[in-house]
Amino acid sequence: MTDNSQIPVGDAAFRRTNLKGSAIEATYAGALSFMRRKYTRDLAGVDIAVTGIPFDQSVTNRPGTRFGPEGVRKASAQNAWGPYWPWMFDPFETLSVVDYGDCFFDWGLNAEVPQAIEDHIAEIIAAGASSLVIGGDHFITYPVMRAYARVHGPLSLIQFDAHRDVEPEEGGRIDHGTMFNIAIQEGVIDPKRSVQIGIRTTYEGERTYGMKILYADQVHGSSAAEIADEIKRTVGDHKAYLTFDIDCLDPAYAPGTGTPVPGGLTTHQAMSIMRQLTSIDFAGMDVVEVSPPFDHAEVTSLAGAAIALEYLCIRAHQAGARAAVLPE
Repeated sequence: MTDNSQIPVGDAAFRRTNLKGSAIEATYAGALSFMRRKYTRDLAGVDIAVTGIPFDQSVTNRPGTRFGPEGVRKASAQNAWGPYWPWMFDPFETLSVVDYGDCFFDWGLNAEVPQAIEDHIAEIIAAGASSLVIGGDHFITYPVMRAYARVHGPLSLIQFDAHRDVEPEEGGRIDHGTMFNIAIQEGVIDPKRSVQIGIRTTYEGERTYGMKILYADQVHGSSAAEIADEIKRTVGDHKAYLTFDIDCLDPAYAPGTGTPVPGGLTTHQAMSIMRQLTSIDFAGMDVVEVSPPFDHAEVTSLAGAAIALEYLCIRAHQAGARAAVLPE
């Protein structure tokens, strides 16, 4: 058990010395790192580095996701204490998690951004950590996955989304609707071991590539356990990358996004499915397309922070986190 008395009261994001444990801070004040984790580029002994990629220059509708990392960090302050329901443990007692800050790139040199993102994630992987990325639009998943594929080979993709993002093109575009098409062609994604959840749009010329597609109506007509079982059957023991486009959620639950599509999942549905993926061998994860300028009362940013926290709880569970015992 971490001695939380050693965590300073206030501004733990830069004052803490112990990377584990949690301490309560005012939700409305202080340095707003993700979940009040320490801001650092030192990854010695770190399990997961949370990092922002504030890029939104590949959107087809409304921009604004460059503010996603800032919005999700701010929203996460409301939950930066544990244990967390329904896991009943604090993942930060088990995992060493830091806020690695944001990926830097020159917004005027758009063609260089994909390589800057890939190199940024490669630094984290080379240090022995994995990444939890806060976007940014969905294009960023492609260079992030390229960095992981360098190490693990073709990855299973577990994609929560309203859109499949496999629109046809031959490469060269920086577009958040085509990048998984290119990733499959490049061998970054193993389509036959991949699954897309919550889909409710189509685009002329899209191919399945053998991917399992769980459309939104199937998700609504099934239990969380049934959908999770489909995901686990498809992925098996293959190394997987989890990407959560916030527009997978219905606009009632995530209004702050660039391309909202009615008929989506509830936050409860999505999180209930995720909680049952503890047998998956995850390489990394991202939450993308949170666009605070179109949000209301931080609803979307809160959802993004909660979904990212679910992933950390999954990883902590896999690492052997122990549930709290409530007194009678």
